[in-house]
Amino acid sequence: MIKKILLVLVAVVAVILIAGAFQSDTYRVERSVTIAAPATAVFPQLNDLRQTQAWSPWLQLDPAAKITYDGPASGVGASNAWVGNSKIGEGRQTIVASTPNELVRVKLEFLKPMEDTATAEFLLKPAGAGTTVTWAMYGDKNYMAKVMCMFVSMDKMIGGDFDRGLANLKALAESGAKK
Repeated sequence: MIKKILLVLVAVVAVILIAGAFQSDTYRVERSVTIAAPATAVFPQLNDLRQTQAWSPWLQLDPAAKITYDGPASGVGASNAWVGNSKIGEGRQTIVASTPNELVRVKLEFLKPMEDTATAEFLLKPAGAGTTVTWAMYGDKNYMAKVMCMFVSMDKMIGGDFDRGLANLKALAESGAKK
């Protein structure tokens, strides 16, 4: 009886490991919001990493996180590193592309709890008198991530954080635009 149970367990694990090899090599999570403010009011909130503290969904999870800044104040080369609790971990982000009022692209380097790299983008598009901001994160999945993503959706894992962050950004930019 125990032998049969062990054989079934080994077969299930083998099927999971084999199926993992056939999963997508990449992931992409994306959310958008339309903000009743011009791109000129939104862009500085994205292009200056110091200003992201006001709307970041992750810094709300650990207000005591240690953040250090490097490089220029904003735009290409601006970077920050963070060390926080188990909810936000440790890592670094660097702006690698910046087109005023249109795009901010960031290289993300996660150190803890798991090492990984990803790219985040903020695309700004005119929407009437306002701006639609699309926040995307994408990257490659190694074999272990492929297996993990069979059970945990990247979209569900971070999509809600994107929704909260965009809602915070919207409130901040719209309150600034009314002044």
